[in-house]
Amino acid sequence: MSALLALSRTIDRINEFIGRYVAWLIFLAVVVSAGNAIIRKAFNMSSNSWLELQWYLFGGAFMLAAAYTLQQNEHIRIDIVYGAFSRRVQHWIDLLGHIFFLMPFVILMIFYFIPYVRLSYNSGEVSSSAGGLILWPAKLILLIGFLLLGIQGVSEIIKKIAVIRGDMPDPNPPMSLEELADQEVAMAEARND
Repeated sequence: MSALLALSRTIDRINEFIGRYVAWLIFLAVVVSAGNAIIRKAFNMSSNSWLELQWYLFGGAFMLAAAYTLQQNEHIRIDIVYGAFSRRVQHWIDLLGHIFFLMPFVILMIFYFIPYVRLSYNSGEVSSSAGGLILWPAKLILLIGFLLLGIQGVSEIIKKIAVIRGDMPDPNPPMSLEELADQEVAMAEARND
């Protein structure tokens, strides 16, 4: 199990690095959007390529940060039923969800995206919009996003099994609202120091 946990830590570090830096794509998308709006209003000019670049940047941020979001346990879930169970049952729900829902979906998407990206690249596919961008980079971002999500899914499965077996502590222990508030205050103070 120690080798698998080492693999999990490596995957977590990779996706954390990517997730933290891919957030800058949102900033770039805002800069491109603002620049495009200013040019359109000031000079009565616009370009579909600038609009598509915004979509690429936003889509890249969304897809490339999905694995990091999973690693941070920040994906949206409905806690009405989930929250009523003990933490041990929640770990089993997460483990089974990762194995029977997340991983088959990710594998299916990777299986379909590989030829989709290859065909787009080989054909030199370009947007149907006048002045649009080539499409294969956007499709490649989707494929890479699902690959990262898949390897993070493997990491999460390893960690859930380790927690259930008692080989590691719960990486996301449940906290009361007061504990969450105290943690946020401590994090804010640490950033200010």
